[in-house]
Amino acid sequence: MKVILFGASGMVGQGVLRECLLDPEVDAVLLIGRNTTGVSHPKVREIVHRDLADLTRFENLLSGYDACFFCLGVSSVGMPEAEYKRITYDLTLGAAGALAKLNPGMTFIYVSGMGTDSTEKGKTAWARVKGATENALLRLPFKAAYMFRPGGIQPMHGEMAKAAMTRYALKLLGPIIPFLMRIAPNYVTTTERLGRAMLIAAKTGAPRPVLESADINALAQTGTPAI
Repeated sequence: MKVILFGASGMVGQGVLRECLLDPEVDAVLLIGRNTTGVSHPKVREIVHRDLADLTRFENLLSGYDACFFCLGVSSVGMPEAEYKRITYDLTLGAAGALAKLNPGMTFIYVSGMGTDSTEKGKTAWARVKGATENALLRLPFKAAYMFRPGGIQPMHGEMAKAAMTRYALKLLGPIIPFLMRIAPNYVTTTERLGRAMLIAAKTGAPRPVLESADINALAQTGTPAI
């Protein structure tokens, strides 16, 4: 299986990349991002490009892939809705649209977030934008598309969040996250489980297009989402 991974320099992307490199069924991983990851591995090839909404100049490198894991995202805190939409919706759909044309047999997996508003009509701006992004992705002519909506995410193997606020929150909550995993699995997952679940969905599919934390955990552990 050949995989394209967006956002490998972020915490979630780092975890997903680790699982890809450990999986013997993954033959090649193309990393696409705005910053280099510095990763050196026989499976890895990397494209660093500032305008990810326009991949025209790299189209000759983007064909023949089986899956795309889109882990790129930013916090909406302190950001005007129009700017957040440009980064979240416009960038994602620009990249996904190009890949859908080049790889109609591809499975596209988008890391969204718990609380996303599929109706696009709620009061919370980030949730509306994420909902619009998910809905637009599901309309693209991919073989399959899945929206992953994790809540809290525990880094398992040294993955580091890029945002200072997230790093601080993880430092504070780190000691209790394993406890939350036991008592509230519907709201918390790990980078390891997230990566494994994405690979399983890409290989064998999932019974529904939107997967919450409970589904992600169940898929990673049993190969089947929560009922």
